[in-house]
Amino acid sequence: MGKAKRGPAWKWAAVALSGVFPFIAIALLPVGAIVVYLNAFFDRMGPLGLLVFEILYVVTAVLLGPAWLLALVAGLAFGLVKGILVVWVGATIAAALAFLIARYVARSRVEKLARKNENFEAVDRAIAKNGGKVVLLLRISPFFPYTIANYLYGLTAVRFVPYVISTALGILPMVAIYVSIGAAGRDAVEAAAGGGPGSTAEWIVFAAGVACTVVAAMIITRGAKRELATIRFEKGSGV
Repeated sequence: MGKAKRGPAWKWAAVALSGVFPFIAIALLPVGAIVVYLNAFFDRMGPLGLLVFEILYVVTAVLLGPAWLLALVAGLAFGLVKGILVVWVGATIAAALAFLIARYVARSRVEKLARKNENFEAVDRAIAKNGGKVVLLLRISPFFPYTIANYLYGLTAVRFVPYVISTALGILPMVAIYVSIGAAGRDAVEAAAGGGPGSTAEWIVFAAGVACTVVAAMIITRGAKRELATIRFEKGSGV
């Protein structure tokens, strides 16, 4: 009985930690110094700087690195709108490349990874029956970590074009959340530099800049979860 209760508790704790960790990271980082450095770097590099960042993001995501950290950096470097666009394009390209690698290049290795995940069989069955719709819902309400999911979906029956479209649409809410956290930090630095009260301005802008994005993403995610429930997505449900 005790073990049965501890399992879900640990899962909820892990979800909560993963949700607050980006906020903790941006709060602890020397945001002002980072923004100054990034501004100088991208001013010096010009348009080439965007290309360098895109390549770095794609490589990091394909190699299962901390893509979320680069999303924070994009917000710090480019602000909200430009940062979202840059990360969204890079994340979609990385997802497409990993999918193709899993399907045509390293299938046997990815299959070993899939066998270790008890939920993959249910995902595979659901996608075989509902295709890109399930991929879209799972991207909005992540069932697997983004970088791992990119490879696992390459083993499923979903076709490449529907996969890319569903992925591009489905990852947008989470991209917006991560970038907005970094962008809020950038706005706080700029507000403080403009003569406002440093710490007060920092936290007000930080909270206001992120709150709307997080609330919107939560509403979208909740809707995705309800839709997944109608597909009877649990393992062993005969999907």
